[in-house]
Amino acid sequence: MITPGTVGTRRLVALDAVVAAALVLVAAFRAPGAALFEWALALVLCAPLVLRRRWPRAVLGVVVLAGMSAIITGSASDVVVLAIAFALYPVGLSSPALHSWLALAGALAGIAIAGLAVVLVPGLPLVAVPENTESFATTPMPVFGYSAVVLAGSWALARTVRARRGQAAQLAELRARQAAVEERLRIARDVHDVVGHNLSLIAMKAAVANHLVDSHPEEGRAALATIEWVSRSALADVRAVLGALRDSADASPDSGFDGLVENVRSAGVAVEFDESGLAEVPMAVRASAYRIAQEALTNVLRHARATSCRLGLTAAAGVLTVSVVDDGKPPERPGPPGQGLLGMRERVALHGGTIGIGPEPGGGFAVRARLPFEVADE
Repeated sequence: MITPGTVGTRRLVALDAVVAAALVLVAAFRAPGAALFEWALALVLCAPLVLRRRWPRAVLGVVVLAGMSAIITGSASDVVVLAIAFALYPVGLSSPALHSWLALAGALAGIAIAGLAVVLVPGLPLVAVPENTESFATTPMPVFGYSAVVLAGSWALARTVRARRGQAAQLAELRARQAAVEERLRIARDVHDVVGHNLSLIAMKAAVANHLVDSHPEEGRAALATIEWVSRSALADVRAVLGALRDSADASPDSGFDGLVENVRSAGVAVEFDESGLAEVPMAVRASAYRIAQEALTNVLRHARATSCRLGLTAAAGVLTVSVVDDGKPPERPGPPGQGLLGMRERVALHGGTIGIGPEPGGGFAVRARLPFEVADE
C-alpha cells in the first residue's frame, strides 16, 4: 500500500483527476443542450472520483446517488455507469469480501431503482432522450444488462488484484519464515560443531587430569591448563556464532585450521596437516570447510580410537577438497547417523558439492568433501 502523501500517491490522485475531468466533459457535452444544470450534475457525479482512493466507500455512495439523479433526469447517459464502475473499483480492492459484495449489490440496486423509476413514473426522464439513443426510457433491459456487466467487471478486476496481492504477501511472509528457519538451522549447526568438538577435548583432558593429578601433578596441571584454554576458545567461538544474529557481517567464523589441529594433537592424536591454494577460496566456503573438518576431527576423537589422522585442504580449478583420514577402528556397534554427519552433508549441499563418508579399504575411516566455488576473474 502506498503511504499517503508520497510521490506515488500524488501521481495516482492526479490520474484520477484527469479521468474525472474527462468524464465531466463527456457527460456535459453529450447531454441534450449542455446547459448549466448538466454541467453541475456532471461535476457532482465525477468530482468525488478524485478522492476515491482515500474514502472509497463514501465516494461510491455519493457517486451512486448522483448517478441515480442523472438517470432520472436523463442528463448523463452511459457516463453514469463508467463513473460508478470507477468508484467501485477501490471499494472492491480494499474491502473484505462481504463489504465488497454489498457495495456491488448497492451500486446495481441504485441503477436498477433509477431505471425502474424512469420506466414506471410518467414524466421521467426530465430531459428528453434524443432519437436513436439507448436509455432506460427506450431500451431498459439492454441498458441495465450493459450496466451490470461493466460494474461486475470492475468489481471482479478489483477482487482479482486483491487476491493476487494477498498471495504475494503470503509468499513474502513464507519466504521470510523459511529464511528464519534456515538461519536457525545454520546457527544450530555451528553451535553443535563448536560445543561438540570442544567438549570432547575437555572431557578427554579432564579424564587425564583426574588420573594423573596425584601421581603426576605437573601433567595433571598441564591438562587442566589445556581445559581452561579450550574452554575459553569454545566460549569465544560460541559468542562469534551467536553474534551473527546481531551483525550479519560476522556470520563467517574464522577458519583457524592450525588451532583446530593443535587441539586434536593435544588430545593425543597425531595429525598431519597439508593445505594449498586457500588464499583464493571465498570466506563462506572456507567457513564451511572449517566446520566440516572440525566435525570430522571430533568424530576421530570420539569414535575412531585412532592414533593418527591426516587433514588435507586443497583448492584447485574452483573446487576446495577437504579430507580427513584416520587409522582408527570402527565401533563394534555403530549407532544411527548423528547430527554431525547430517550437518556436514547440509553444509556441502549449500555449495552444491559432494561428500563421501565411510571406511577405507585398508583400514581406517575417511571423510572427503568437495566444495565448488567461483574463481575471481583477474
